[in-house]
Amino acid sequence: MSNNIWVKKTVFPALLAMFLASGSLGGAGETGPELVGAWRGRVQFTTGAFAAVQDIDFMYLFNAGGTMLESSNYDGAPPVPPAYGVWRKVGDRKYQAKYSYYATKPPASFDEIARGGGWGPGGYGLLTQEITLAADGKSFESTIRYEIFDQAGKPVEKESSATARAVRLGF
Repeated sequence: MSNNIWVKKTVFPALLAMFLASGSLGGAGETGPELVGAWRGRVQFTTGAFAAVQDIDFMYLFNAGGTMLESSNYDGAPPVPPAYGVWRKVGDRKYQAKYSYYATKPPASFDEIARGGGWGPGGYGLLTQEITLAADGKSFESTIRYEIFDQAGKPVEKESSATARAVRLGF
């Protein structure tokens, strides 16, 4: 088989398959450069246990590949790691994000901490966010649906709702 035919029958189809699998052709589910970057936002819950809290801030990092990271100024109370998730473009300046974090449960007593115990696994939280990017690309507004689950994956409380506004971090 000549090199030219081998390339057409082997290399080209393999490259095309990788290209298609990467999502590089675009479409409604694609990630877009408009949201990529670091953001700081204020979140206000309108329903649920956090509705009375007035000072919740989120830091977001939207990566070009469609993954994301979120952390809040309340990650230390109780101690929980940042949330990890995915995002996608769903329309003109419209995006969806879905991210989750592991929750912790407090120790039953100080003695439990002294014996080497501490904040054990306590379930997880799931946030789903509908984002609308401003025309200038420097801010966004969004709505958030927040769900909390126990270790077995059963809902712990009723779903909460929030609104958020964020600005792009930059120099």
